Amino acid sequence: MPKEIKGDFIKFLGTAGARFVVSRQLRASGGIWFQLGGERVLVDPGPGSLVKCISSRPKLDPGGLDGIILTHRHLDHSNDVNAVIEAMSDGGSRRTGFLYAPRDAFEGPDPVVQLYVRAFLGEMAFLQPGGELKRCSFSLKTPVLHHHPVETYGLKFVLPHLNISLIADTAYFPELIDHYRDADILIINVVIFQDVMPKKIYHLNYSQARELIRNIRPRLAILTHFGLTMLKEKPYLLARQLQEELKTRVIAASDGLMLPLDADMPGGAII
Repeated sequence: MPKEIKGDFIKFLGTAGARFVVSRQLRASGGIWFQLGGERVLVDPGPGSLVKCISSRPKLDPGGLDGIILTHRHLDHSNDVNAVIEAMSDGGSRRTGFLYAPRDAFEGPDPVVQLYVRAFLGEMAFLQPGGELKRCSFSLKTPVLHHHPVETYGLKFVLPHLNISLIADTAYFPELIDHYRDADILIINVVIFQDVMPKKIYHLNYSQARELIRNIRPRLAILTHFGLTMLKEKPYLLARQLQEELKTRVIAASDGLMLPLDADMPGGAII
């Protein structure tokens, strides 16, 4: 069994966005592991998530997960959800853990959460606009339905000393600013560098990420979920440019990046 990692942290098991980066594995697509107040949560376990947990250094034990969250049902966010549920429950030998996901991940003609693994879970709940799910260590809020082809939600982890928000896949709309304004740490899925007109792209681009950071003004902004056009522009250079321009700490996530969280909070506490 992997040695337990002490303290709160965020670990990126992948930073791939869009089908070509995922299918070619130019970046990994394992999702994001959050350890918050002792609870372990895996968000958006895409292709390879289970392997990335086990091969992580230090290793992350999926059998020690408290739960899984899907922001939406698309393959790059949900492909490994059934495998991770099996791992979390020791192959179904114990009923444990939670799964929070949009309703269409469970229902409809092709639900992504298979019927047989649902019996392994201790709790299932639908995400919904303006919803809040209370855990022992944090509250999970889903403030607004995102503009995306399937039911999609961003996440707000509200802790006693810290608010962490994830703006998941969405087209830009101005209300995003108000819904995520109280973020101390703001994680943004930035799939494209700039829109290809006149095609409607239901993802955020670099300029829109700049607008969100400029107005929300988190203590730390993290760019992730990169498509090909973002990778070509080198995300770490774009993050550096935003930091200099906005006078806000901005980093580009990389596969395997681990950010320890300190109770006194972000800025200098995150390395």
